[in-house]
Amino acid sequence: MKPIWAVGLMTGTVLDGNIDVAMIKTDGERVEAFGAYTLAPYPEHINEMVRDAQKQALVWNFDGPDPAIFAKAEEAFTRAQSAAVKELVGSNGLTMSDIGVVGFHGHTVLHRAPTKERIGDTRQLGDGDLMHSLLGTKVVYDFRSADVRAGGQGAPLAAAYHAALLGSSGASGDTAILNLGGVANVTWWDGSGDVIAFDTGPANAPINDFVKARGLGEMDRDGALAALGKVDEERLANLVQHPYLTARYPKSLDRFDFPAAMADGLNDADGAATLTAFTASAVGKGLDLLPKRPKELFVSGGGRHNPTLMQMLRERAGVEAVSADTIGWRGDAVEAECFAFLAVRVLRGLPTSFPSTTGAPKPMTGGKIAG
Repeated sequence: MKPIWAVGLMTGTVLDGNIDVAMIKTDGERVEAFGAYTLAPYPEHINEMVRDAQKQALVWNFDGPDPAIFAKAEEAFTRAQSAAVKELVGSNGLTMSDIGVVGFHGHTVLHRAPTKERIGDTRQLGDGDLMHSLLGTKVVYDFRSADVRAGGQGAPLAAAYHAALLGSSGASGDTAILNLGGVANVTWWDGSGDVIAFDTGPANAPINDFVKARGLGEMDRDGALAALGKVDEERLANLVQHPYLTARYPKSLDRFDFPAAMADGLNDADGAATLTAFTASAVGKGLDLLPKRPKELFVSGGGRHNPTLMQMLRERAGVEAVSADTIGWRGDAVEAECFAFLAVRVLRGLPTSFPSTTGAPKPMTGGKIAG
């Protein structure tokens, strides 16, 4: 297959109010060209609907019919993302007829990892058929469900794209990719064996939730609050005993598995510092599980903008952490690019998840195609 232009969409569970939209030209195995990308803000009423859907999803917990808010939020969310695609494509001198496929991840409102007793569950809001009708091009969506139904974790899914990036930079096992969204996930590949990927622990979600709950804004911008605080080392020592951190991969998390309540009773600055230190320490525990511990992490996602977190990665995870932007990647666009890449793989029938990344029983192609 010749490389085609694909658009990828991602909205993280951290709820930063943005739609990540990115274009790449790819055959699903390598990237021929990087196109435009943007962070398109949602109208506030859609942000509120998505937040409400996420809260109601916790109560629902995969039991009974969907909460009514799901359908309402899904339509508004899909229309907003479709408009963002049209805007990006048109503003760069292209039309939708130039786009071979759109990779529409949707918004995760709840994710439950499998256990020995039961398969997992995952729910993303996103109407692929509606997006296809609005854009007139093929749309790949619902990337995770098939993997989960087969007994896999359904996450993380970025591994195939991360491996392509690592391969382009000469993968040796000394480097890995860390994405810091609501949850932190790492991808490692030495260039020859299996690609390994898993969620290491929380990232921005509990920090943001803590800051919001204290009435201090939407996030700890630039890590300024954490930088003023003192880590509660005794509490941190207890937190890092959580069995998830040393459990063997594959493994995955929901954004609420490690909540802001971990910092209950601490003042604002010390709470932010302790949660930030826990994210970094959990990454370190995850790196210890890899076949070869990387010396350097290329960091994507919003967390790379937090210098306090980046410094704590160096100090508490024992690894050099550098922004993906410093090596020519686009740190804000990597996850959206990933779903453009995966959409092309789905069109080609290539695997999007693997036993060493999600625990699926075999390499699997997920996703549904609309159009």
